[in-house]
Amino acid sequence: MHPGSIPGEASSRRVLLRWATTVAGIRPLQGGHDAEPRTMTLDFTALRTKMVDGQLRTTDVTDLAILDAVLAVPREEFVPSKLRPLAYIDEDIEIAPAGSGPARYLMEPSPFARLVQLAEIAPGDLVLDVGCGTGYSSAILSRIAASVIALEEDAGLAEQAQANLERLGYHGVAVVRGPLVAGYAAEAPYDVIMIEGSVEVVPTALFDQLKEGGRLVAVEGKGNAAVAKVYLKAGEAVSGRHAFNAAVRPLPGFEVVREFEF
Repeated sequence: MHPGSIPGEASSRRVLLRWATTVAGIRPLQGGHDAEPRTMTLDFTALRTKMVDGQLRTTDVTDLAILDAVLAVPREEFVPSKLRPLAYIDEDIEIAPAGSGPARYLMEPSPFARLVQLAEIAPGDLVLDVGCGTGYSSAILSRIAASVIALEEDAGLAEQAQANLERLGYHGVAVVRGPLVAGYAAEAPYDVIMIEGSVEVVPTALFDQLKEGGRLVAVEGKGNAAVAKVYLKAGEAVSGRHAFNAAVRPLPGFEVVREFEF
Protein backbone atom coordinates (compact mmCIF):
# COMPACT_ATOMS: atom_id res chain seq x y z
CA MET A 1 0.00 0.00 0.00
CA HIS A 2 1.36 3.46 -0.82
CA PRO A 3 2.04 5.45 2.35
CA GLY A 4 -0.67 7.97 3.13
CA SER A 5 -3.07 6.77 0.45
CA ILE A 6 -5.38 4.26 2.12
CA PRO A 7 -5.90 3.53 5.84
CA GLY A 8 -4.74 0.17 7.14
CA GLU A 9 -6.73 -2.88 8.11
CA ALA A 10 -8.11 -1.22 11.22
CA SER A 11 -10.14 1.20 9.07
CA SER A 12 -13.67 0.38 8.11
CA ARG A 13 -14.74 -0.92 4.73
CA ARG A 14 -16.93 2.19 4.44
CA VAL A 15 -13.88 4.45 4.43
CA LEU A 16 -12.32 2.44 1.63
CA LEU A 17 -15.57 2.49 -0.32
CA ARG A 18 -15.73 6.29 0.03
CA TRP A 19 -12.17 6.49 -1.25
CA ALA A 20 -12.94 4.30 -4.25
CA THR A 21 -15.92 6.36 -5.31
CA THR A 22 -14.00 9.61 -4.84
CA VAL A 23 -11.11 8.37 -6.98
CA ALA A 24 -13.57 7.42 -9.69
CA GLY A 25 -15.19 10.84 -9.49
CA ILE A 26 -18.57 9.23 -8.76
CA ARG A 27 -21.06 9.83 -5.96
CA PRO A 28 -23.82 7.53 -4.73
CA LEU A 29 -27.22 8.41 -6.16
CA GLN A 30 -29.40 9.97 -3.45
CA GLY A 31 -33.12 9.50 -2.91
CA GLY A 32 -33.54 12.92 -1.31
CA HIS A 33 -31.78 15.33 1.00
CA ASP A 34 -31.89 13.02 4.02
CA ALA A 35 -32.28 9.71 2.21
CA GLU A 36 -29.77 6.88 2.31
CA PRO A 37 -27.95 6.14 -0.98
CA ARG A 38 -30.00 3.78 -3.15
CA THR A 39 -27.60 2.78 -5.88
CA MET A 40 -24.02 3.42 -6.88
CA THR A 41 -22.51 3.47 -10.33
CA LEU A 42 -18.77 2.92 -10.60
CA ASP A 43 -16.74 3.45 -13.73
CA PHE A 44 -14.43 0.45 -13.41
CA THR A 45 -12.58 1.37 -16.60
CA ALA A 46 -11.68 4.72 -15.06
CA LEU A 47 -10.63 3.05 -11.81
CA ARG A 48 -8.49 0.59 -13.75
CA THR A 49 -6.73 3.42 -15.58
CA LYS A 50 -6.14 5.30 -12.33
CA MET A 51 -4.72 2.13 -10.78
CA VAL A 52 -2.24 1.75 -13.62
CA ASP A 53 -1.22 5.40 -13.59
CA GLY A 54 -1.16 5.83 -9.81
CA GLN A 55 0.04 2.45 -8.55
CA LEU A 56 1.94 0.68 -11.32
CA ARG A 57 3.70 3.39 -13.31
CA THR A 58 4.77 5.12 -10.10
CA THR A 59 6.48 1.93 -8.88
CA ASP A 60 8.52 1.44 -12.06
CA VAL A 61 6.26 -0.99 -13.88
CA THR A 62 7.16 0.03 -17.43
CA ASP A 63 6.62 -3.11 -19.53
CA LEU A 64 3.91 -2.16 -22.04
CA ALA A 65 2.64 -5.73 -22.38
CA ILE A 66 1.98 -5.86 -18.63
CA LEU A 67 0.35 -2.43 -18.53
CA ASP A 68 -1.88 -3.33 -21.48
CA ALA A 69 -2.85 -6.63 -19.82
CA VAL A 70 -3.76 -4.93 -16.54
CA LEU A 71 -5.81 -2.34 -18.40
CA ALA A 72 -7.66 -5.07 -20.28
CA VAL A 73 -8.53 -7.48 -17.45
CA PRO A 74 -11.55 -6.48 -15.30
CA ARG A 75 -10.17 -6.98 -11.79
CA GLU A 76 -13.62 -6.38 -10.29
CA GLU A 77 -14.83 -9.65 -11.84
CA PHE A 78 -12.39 -11.66 -9.70
CA VAL A 79 -13.31 -10.39 -6.22
CA PRO A 80 -16.41 -11.10 -4.11
CA SER A 81 -19.37 -9.05 -5.35
CA LYS A 82 -19.62 -7.03 -2.12
CA LEU A 83 -15.97 -5.96 -2.52
CA ARG A 84 -16.13 -4.95 -6.18
CA PRO A 85 -16.06 -1.23 -5.38
CA LEU A 86 -12.70 -1.88 -3.68
CA ALA A 87 -11.20 -3.91 -6.52
CA TYR A 88 -8.68 -1.22 -7.49
CA ILE A 89 -7.39 -0.06 -4.10
CA ASP A 90 -3.70 -0.52 -3.34
CA GLU A 91 -4.25 -3.27 -0.78
CA ASP A 92 -4.60 -7.03 -0.77
CA ILE A 93 -8.25 -8.08 -1.07
CA GLU A 94 -9.66 -11.07 0.79
CA ILE A 95 -11.11 -13.57 -1.68
CA ALA A 96 -11.61 -16.50 0.73
CA PRO A 97 -12.14 -15.89 4.46
CA ALA A 98 -10.55 -18.09 7.07
CA GLY A 99 -12.80 -21.05 7.78
CA SER A 100 -11.77 -24.59 7.08
CA GLY A 101 -8.39 -23.20 6.04
CA PRO A 102 -6.33 -19.98 6.11
CA ALA A 103 -7.68 -16.81 4.50
CA ARG A 104 -6.65 -16.15 0.93
CA TYR A 105 -6.04 -12.82 -0.78
CA LEU A 106 -5.78 -11.22 -4.18
CA MET A 107 -2.35 -9.62 -4.21
CA GLU A 108 -2.01 -5.84 -4.19
CA PRO A 109 -1.67 -4.55 -7.79
CA SER A 110 1.77 -2.94 -7.60
CA PRO A 111 3.83 -5.84 -6.18
CA PHE A 112 1.95 -8.27 -8.41
CA ALA A 113 2.77 -6.30 -11.55
CA ARG A 114 6.38 -5.87 -10.46
CA LEU A 115 6.70 -9.63 -9.97
CA VAL A 116 5.30 -10.26 -13.43
CA GLN A 117 7.79 -7.77 -14.86
CA LEU A 118 10.60 -9.49 -12.95
CA ALA A 119 9.73 -12.80 -14.66
CA GLU A 120 10.42 -11.34 -18.14
CA ILE A 121 7.66 -13.41 -19.74
CA ALA A 122 7.92 -13.87 -23.50
CA PRO A 123 4.95 -14.36 -25.88
CA GLY A 124 5.79 -18.03 -26.43
CA ASP A 125 6.23 -18.96 -22.76
CA LEU A 126 4.40 -21.61 -20.75
CA VAL A 127 3.67 -20.31 -17.25
CA LEU A 128 2.71 -22.14 -14.06
CA ASP A 129 0.63 -19.86 -11.81
CA VAL A 130 0.88 -21.29 -8.29
CA GLY A 131 -2.08 -20.28 -6.12
CA CYS A 132 -4.22 -18.73 -8.84
CA GLY A 133 -7.07 -17.95 -6.42
CA THR A 134 -10.10 -16.71 -8.36
CA GLY A 135 -8.13 -16.52 -11.61
CA TYR A 136 -7.13 -12.85 -11.89
CA SER A 137 -3.38 -13.45 -12.00
CA SER A 138 -3.81 -16.19 -14.59
CA ALA A 139 -5.96 -13.91 -16.76
CA ILE A 140 -3.19 -11.29 -16.74
CA LEU A 141 -0.48 -13.85 -17.48
CA SER A 142 -2.49 -15.36 -20.34
CA ARG A 143 -2.41 -12.02 -22.16
CA ILE A 144 1.40 -12.01 -22.05
CA ALA A 145 2.40 -15.70 -22.37
CA ALA A 146 1.36 -18.40 -24.81
CA SER A 147 -0.44 -20.50 -22.18
CA VAL A 148 -0.93 -20.71 -18.43
CA ILE A 149 -1.44 -23.60 -16.04
CA ALA A 150 -3.44 -22.18 -13.13
CA LEU A 151 -2.78 -24.32 -10.05
CA GLU A 152 -5.13 -24.07 -7.08
CA GLU A 153 -5.47 -26.29 -4.02
CA ASP A 154 -8.69 -24.83 -2.60
CA ALA A 155 -11.70 -26.47 -4.28
CA GLY A 156 -13.95 -23.43 -3.97
CA LEU A 157 -11.37 -21.06 -5.40
CA ALA A 158 -10.55 -23.46 -8.24
CA GLU A 159 -14.22 -23.57 -9.19
CA GLN A 160 -14.44 -19.78 -9.11
CA ALA A 161 -11.30 -19.44 -11.22
CA GLN A 162 -12.63 -21.88 -13.80
CA ALA A 163 -15.99 -20.09 -13.97
CA ASN A 164 -14.46 -16.61 -14.14
CA LEU A 165 -11.96 -17.46 -16.84
CA GLU A 166 -14.51 -19.29 -18.97
CA ARG A 167 -17.12 -16.54 -18.61
CA LEU A 168 -14.63 -13.84 -19.61
CA GLY A 169 -13.15 -15.84 -22.49
CA TYR A 170 -9.61 -16.54 -21.29
CA HIS A 171 -9.06 -19.73 -23.25
CA GLY A 172 -5.29 -19.84 -22.88
CA VAL A 173 -5.59 -20.93 -19.23
CA ALA A 174 -6.10 -24.43 -17.84
CA VAL A 175 -7.18 -24.57 -14.18
CA VAL A 176 -5.89 -27.63 -12.30
CA ARG A 177 -6.32 -28.84 -8.71
CA GLY A 178 -3.48 -30.03 -6.52
CA PRO A 179 -1.14 -29.20 -3.63
CA LEU A 180 0.54 -25.87 -4.33
CA VAL A 181 3.88 -26.97 -2.89
CA ALA A 182 4.04 -29.86 -5.37
CA GLY A 183 3.59 -27.73 -8.47
CA TYR A 184 2.11 -29.49 -11.50
CA ALA A 185 4.63 -31.87 -13.01
CA ALA A 186 2.21 -33.21 -15.63
CA GLU A 187 2.70 -30.11 -17.82
CA ALA A 188 6.32 -29.36 -16.87
CA PRO A 189 8.83 -28.06 -17.71
CA TYR A 190 7.81 -24.40 -17.53
CA ASP A 191 9.44 -21.25 -18.82
CA VAL A 192 8.13 -19.29 -15.84
CA ILE A 193 6.70 -20.20 -12.43
CA MET A 194 4.87 -17.49 -10.48
CA ILE A 195 4.00 -17.90 -6.79
CA GLU A 196 0.98 -15.79 -5.82
CA GLY A 197 1.85 -14.89 -2.23
CA SER A 198 4.77 -14.80 0.14
CA VAL A 199 6.48 -18.04 1.17
CA GLU A 200 9.03 -19.02 3.78
CA VAL A 201 10.71 -21.44 1.42
CA VAL A 202 10.45 -22.40 -2.25
CA PRO A 203 10.10 -26.20 -2.55
CA THR A 204 12.64 -28.11 -4.61
CA ALA A 205 9.75 -29.64 -6.57
CA LEU A 206 9.06 -26.25 -8.17
CA PHE A 207 12.66 -25.70 -9.20
CA ASP A 208 12.65 -29.18 -10.74
CA GLN A 209 9.77 -28.15 -13.00
CA LEU A 210 11.64 -25.26 -14.63
CA LYS A 211 13.00 -25.49 -18.15
CA GLU A 212 16.61 -24.74 -18.94
CA GLY A 213 16.76 -20.96 -18.68
CA GLY A 214 13.43 -20.91 -16.84
CA ARG A 215 12.60 -18.31 -14.19
CA LEU A 216 10.80 -18.68 -10.89
CA VAL A 217 9.53 -15.55 -9.16
CA ALA A 218 8.54 -15.50 -5.50
CA VAL A 219 8.32 -13.28 -2.43
CA GLU A 220 10.30 -14.87 0.39
CA GLY A 221 9.97 -13.99 4.06
CA LYS A 222 7.32 -12.51 6.31
CA GLY A 223 5.70 -9.10 6.53
CA ASN A 224 7.86 -6.06 5.87
CA ALA A 225 10.99 -8.22 5.91
CA ALA A 226 9.94 -10.14 2.79
CA VAL A 227 11.91 -9.80 -0.44
CA ALA A 228 10.97 -10.45 -4.06
CA LYS A 229 13.43 -12.81 -5.73
CA VAL A 230 13.88 -14.23 -9.20
CA TYR A 231 15.57 -17.60 -9.74
CA LEU A 232 17.19 -18.72 -12.99
CA LYS A 233 17.80 -22.36 -13.89
CA ALA A 234 21.02 -23.18 -15.73
CA GLY A 235 21.76 -26.88 -16.13
CA GLU A 236 21.35 -28.52 -12.74
CA ALA A 237 21.98 -25.27 -10.87
CA VAL A 238 19.45 -22.64 -9.78
CA SER A 239 20.68 -19.18 -8.83
CA GLY A 240 18.61 -16.40 -7.28
CA ARG A 241 18.87 -12.67 -6.80
CA HIS A 242 17.05 -10.14 -4.66
CA ALA A 243 14.96 -7.63 -6.61
CA PHE A 244 12.91 -5.48 -4.21
CA ASN A 245 11.19 -5.49 -0.83
CA ALA A 246 7.58 -6.66 -0.96
CA ALA A 247 5.12 -7.09 1.91
CA VAL A 248 2.41 -9.40 0.56
CA ARG A 249 0.07 -11.91 2.17
CA PRO A 250 1.44 -15.42 2.74
CA LEU A 251 0.40 -18.33 0.54
CA PRO A 252 -0.54 -21.23 2.87
CA GLY A 253 1.48 -24.43 2.77
CA PHE A 254 4.95 -22.99 2.22
CA GLU A 255 5.93 -22.64 5.86
CA VAL A 256 9.23 -24.01 7.13
CA VAL A 257 8.69 -27.17 9.20
CA ARG A 258 10.31 -26.48 12.56
CA GLU A 259 11.46 -29.43 14.61
CA PHE A 260 11.35 -29.46 18.39
CA GLU A 261 14.78 -29.57 19.99
CA PHE A 262 15.54 -30.57 23.55
